[in-house]
Amino acid sequence: MTDTSDSAPGGVSRAAVLVPGRRYPVESPLLYFAQEAVEVRDGYVEPVRWTAPELDQAGTRAWLTSAESEAWVCGQVSDALARVEKSLPGAATVLVGKSLGTRAASVAADRGLPAIWLTPLLHTPRVVAELGRSEAPFLLVGGTADEAWNGAEARRLTPHVAEIPGADHGMLLPGPLAASLAAHAIVATAIEHFLDTVVWLTT
Repeated sequence: MTDTSDSAPGGVSRAAVLVPGRRYPVESPLLYFAQEAVEVRDGYVEPVRWTAPELDQAGTRAWLTSAESEAWVCGQVSDALARVEKSLPGAATVLVGKSLGTRAASVAADRGLPAIWLTPLLHTPRVVAELGRSEAPFLLVGGTADEAWNGAEARRLTPHVAEIPGADHGMLLPGPLAASLAAHAIVATAIEHFLDTVVWLTT
């Protein structure tokens, strides 16, 4: 995985900010495929790396839905966007966030940025509200075995939805690993399709 700062054909600069989950760094599979999808389209990738607070299960659940976690995530994403703007002023930028990273939905809404939200926290009212406020297009990706996912809510919020039957919050399925690999392939294809047909239109 190598960050690039190339420009897209026609001189239009492209960039993506990758936002990790609580225990899902940007090198993990879903975000790895997102980075590859951006880079093969001559895009610059700005990864966010963090260490989330270590809490017990109850504390983690409370923190994930708190105003504190939203401010913590949004601050780091805003800093990453500033770095992109410094490197590539005016770049066509997309946010790509996993789980906790979807707390940055308010940043996307405020700045009118398109986004790809992987296993978004749709059980958190604030996330749903910020997604609903966004005027830029966004892709929602989740599995039906993920307690944070709500397929009906996702389809209400956006026409761009990739739902994987039986997949959990890590986009894993029970049984042979081939099923989980297939799920990741579906997600990768959905990301590429969204980039090509919505975020960075190609001819």
